[in-house]
Amino acid sequence: DSARNGFSFKGIKDYLECYRSGKLTPTQVAKNIIAMLEDCDKSTPPLRAIVQWDQEQIMLMAEASTTRYRNKCTLSCLDGIPVCLKEEFKVVPYHHRVGTVYLGTQPETEDATVAKKLREAGAVIIGVSNMHELGTGTTGCNPNRYHKIPRNPYNPNHFTGGSSSGSAAAVAAGLCPVAIGTDGGGSVRIPASFCGVVGLKGTFGRISCHGSLPLSYSTVSVGPICTSVADAAIVYSILAEPDLLYPYGLKQPKATLSDMCAPDLKGLKLGVDWTFFKACDAEVLSACEKAVKHLQSLGASVVEVSLPEMEEARVAHVICILSEMRDFLQPDFNKHFHEMNLETRASLALACQFTALDYIKANRQRTRSMRFLQEIFNTVNCILTPAVPCTAPRIYESDLLTGSSDMTSTVRCMRFMQLGNFTGIPGLVVPIGYSTAGLPISLQVMAKWWDEAVLLRIGLKLEQFRDQTKKPSIYYDILA
Repeated sequence: DSARNGFSFKGIKDYLECYRSGKLTPTQVAKNIIAMLEDCDKSTPPLRAIVQWDQEQIMLMAEASTTRYRNKCTLSCLDGIPVCLKEEFKVVPYHHRVGTVYLGTQPETEDATVAKKLREAGAVIIGVSNMHELGTGTTGCNPNRYHKIPRNPYNPNHFTGGSSSGSAAAVAAGLCPVAIGTDGGGSVRIPASFCGVVGLKGTFGRISCHGSLPLSYSTVSVGPICTSVADAAIVYSILAEPDLLYPYGLKQPKATLSDMCAPDLKGLKLGVDWTFFKACDAEVLSACEKAVKHLQSLGASVVEVSLPEMEEARVAHVICILSEMRDFLQPDFNKHFHEMNLETRASLALACQFTALDYIKANRQRTRSMRFLQEIFNTVNCILTPAVPCTAPRIYESDLLTGSSDMTSTVRCMRFMQLGNFTGIPGLVVPIGYSTAGLPISLQVMAKWWDEAVLLRIGLKLEQFRDQTKKPSIYYDILA
């Protein structure tokens, strides 16, 4: 429980209090959400966070939850909680379009593992969220007819970040306290940062990817986007476990939340490579440095570390993710080239230039980078960096028609993200403040493989750093 001055987002706890006290039922909440979803579509500009939703489906799940509350037999602390999933996941009965106009021509008949788990926990799936076409960018800009450009709730003239763009926008705009995204190059953490909410990328294999489009099998992790670290911990604890249908996570240790609520950070060593850390805008750096001092004041010690070969790791990550996407999307590239956004075509065309030799060398670099990290994590509990070096970029008129392709900006937005995807370590981004223009700024915490618990422990303390939470300019209070 974190008390807030002024505005605070409505989280899982607020919903549960309403349901348990009888102030509101999941059915009443569902009706409010449907009214808000209709409003979102009509607003100027439209929010475009949720791109497919079905009133009947939402009401069915909500009514079932209401009955469970009445009979005092709820399924989990996600019972009745509104959630959305990125369109990259199969969710019955929606179209699995993955941000394109050509995929998912028929409604899905089988859920992805995470969708199935959320249903089993009693969550109310309010729809599937917008995404960057095929997850190929960091802005969330998707000008095609089914998707359009999702707006940043803090400033609708700015991007949400991508590729889990709609998931972050839905949470920041109050449509649901929980959304699920995928992260192959920062796709959960970048939009969470730009939209001022919490984003967790689990260790590679920790949460099942079964039922999501396997765009890049070696870099993508699944994770929640939530209004608070506590909510991210709840969702993580429900989703994180081996899945027989997803071989990469079968040998994982049991997920725990040990010491998450410890009163301080005594005994924790926070690693910082200051040269790497400082490669960001002045406003971002200033906020992030102060946040690090805050963690020190709670008993943690800051240890200077050196992250070797970061430039090599950055290039190798790009080679891995684009080669794997190009391999998987080869038939689409040949058959649906003219239906793809220009930016997607450019990214996949670039990927054609990589050779088998490049891919092998990139994976050798991965082994080296993982070895370096093993050594670093022998001396520190986590690594701190800014989340993104800048705040959310502006949307221009031309972006609405032809999309946006700015390689320099894409590479920059991924700067602090790629290490986690390349080596599979988990990462958490937590909002810590705002730029003078009122756009959110976040800090990132990364830990060794399977040690999400320490991220959540530090994240809880990091949340207390921000003296106030600003209300987004687009915000729906579902519980009002």
